Amino acid sequence: MDNKTPITDEHWVREQADRSLARLLPRLEQRFSNAVDEVEWLGYRERLERHFPRLFKRLYGLYGGYYDFFYHLESIVASATEMWIARSPELKALDAMRGADPYWYQSNRMVGAMCYVDLFAGDLAGLRERIPYLTQLGITYLHLMPVFRSPEGDNDGGYAVSSYREVDPALGTMDDLADLATELRHHGISLTLDFVFNHTSDEHEWARAALAGDRTHQGYYRLFPDRTLPDLYEKTMPEVFGEDHPGAFTYRTGIKKWVWTTFHTYQWDLNYENPEVFNRMLEEMLFLANQGVEILRLDAVAFLWKRLGTNSQNLPEAHWVIQAFNALVSIAAPAMVFKSEAIVHPDEVREYISMDECPLSYNPQLMALLWDALATRDVRVLQRAMQHRFSVPSGCAWVNFVRCHDDIGWAFANDDVEAVGFDADRHRNFLTRFYTGRFEGSFARGAPFQEDPVTGDARISGTCASLTGIEKALAEQDTAELELAIGRILLIHGIIIMIGGIPLIYLGDEIATLNNYGYDQDSEKVGDSRWLHRGTFDWELADQRRDVETVAGRVYQGLLRLLQVRSHNHAFARGDTELLDTGNRQVFGFLRSSEQSTVFVIGNFSEHPQRLEARRLRQMGMRKTMVDLFAGQTIIATQELLLEPYQLMTLARSA
Repeated sequence: MDNKTPITDEHWVREQADRSLARLLPRLEQRFSNAVDEVEWLGYRERLERHFPRLFKRLYGLYGGYYDFFYHLESIVASATEMWIARSPELKALDAMRGADPYWYQSNRMVGAMCYVDLFAGDLAGLRERIPYLTQLGITYLHLMPVFRSPEGDNDGGYAVSSYREVDPALGTMDDLADLATELRHHGISLTLDFVFNHTSDEHEWARAALAGDRTHQGYYRLFPDRTLPDLYEKTMPEVFGEDHPGAFTYRTGIKKWVWTTFHTYQWDLNYENPEVFNRMLEEMLFLANQGVEILRLDAVAFLWKRLGTNSQNLPEAHWVIQAFNALVSIAAPAMVFKSEAIVHPDEVREYISMDECPLSYNPQLMALLWDALATRDVRVLQRAMQHRFSVPSGCAWVNFVRCHDDIGWAFANDDVEAVGFDADRHRNFLTRFYTGRFEGSFARGAPFQEDPVTGDARISGTCASLTGIEKALAEQDTAELELAIGRILLIHGIIIMIGGIPLIYLGDEIATLNNYGYDQDSEKVGDSRWLHRGTFDWELADQRRDVETVAGRVYQGLLRLLQVRSHNHAFARGDTELLDTGNRQVFGFLRSSEQSTVFVIGNFSEHPQRLEARRLRQMGMRKTMVDLFAGQTIIATQELLLEPYQLMTLARSA
């Protein structure tokens, strides 16, 4: 049954929202106002009144067809109020501080890092001891990979969540996590966690109750008595992980039903057509906010809503669900912001980015095209894609990265590739061969992930150092190649540091960690090449970070200088990014500007020196005298500009 109510009359919806709030507020005040100070309650009420219209619009669009819609509406708002009351005074103070600076995440001092707790520091207590390492690097945003309780064995790297309120016992407790969040915050670091809200593990208490026959909890998931509807859905749906199970459904003999399992057989998709599911997940979300989470990464956002006759991805209702959650967080925990994870077509990625939905979003297109430019020594696809798809709504920001815990997929639009004369399929195949070292002359040492033996399609695993050529150069004792490889790793990191958004470093890349080839000795990891770049953090290698005679030291110190340039120049603070046409297909360029400052960022993606004509420099807006903030070099714009192999310049107009 489809209980959605289309919104056709905005005036009528606003009128209904006002009437609903007028009825709802006295009931809320009778129930909750005595639990908090009167002045504090007035502040909460002001936020409720401000955000309620957009909340009502989205909830009515999703659930207005239910006869008991207003019961669910009141229950949802009551849940949000209860979770706000439970919020600590320190976090409520943070709410007020963020209210005074709502775009705090656009600061040029925002620098992200991500890691697995166990691989980086053993457990949560060990991570607290490593906070000085993070502060030395200038980290202000720490994303911890899944920390929640999940099944033993198959758990999709922790993305099959058994409890959102329990930490994996091997890492510590929820109290340990809350204490870590507090200490990070006191050091100026915002904690980021994943919210896996498309599905749960089949060991979650809701799934266990469903397996035991509880009809209420069976309604939390999408269960079918036979293959009639699953077959109809699958006619228009692509497989996601066909090697795990064909299609998107798994038969469970205990209940004699087919369960919707988009990703893995042990991950049950939640049924957001059920308003009780929305409410229960709201409570889990706000519970995490109350532990001190400041940025919540929303996992697999494209798959939240399903509809027959579609591919059940990126449907409008998926956006409505997130927008309703956004409104409720703005009411009950306004210090927390959403970051979307949508590994879909670049145009669809941008649809999740807005102040009313996800102010932050990963930028997988930039990641893929940086690697593309390194392999081809040609920046045209990168430049075209960024010109067409880099801009985001006011107040929002990209999270830019060169790699993450996952594989590198070729997530770029075919039309961008074809516009510069490449065949999209052949080009992806070339990139796969290049980064797995199968292409003659490749500097990379990566491995394929989920390779199709027929088409050759695959994604790439490997650490940044191994993919940029450091591993190969060290193995061959080739000092010239090592210089080039270090240049590559600093170049692509320099781009994500200087371009608009938050740079995100996968911890270990800052010290040039190489591939971990021992992963296949672990029975739980064998066959999953992503563990090639998920090795245990090498603290002995990290001890070399201050020695510029070592590779680790050169990379680390180079990244520090890049980050210092970013943090000390107003052009990188909430400034605009303008893509430049350098007139050289090996040289990528963009302009960062604010009212106080302008910086030209230019990078050579070739192992050969490249020249930019003086005429082109003037066309891009450079004055006669410019200073490279990274190298401390002065250049004259009336002369041609020479860039050394893989050199990145950050050119500011001299006073």
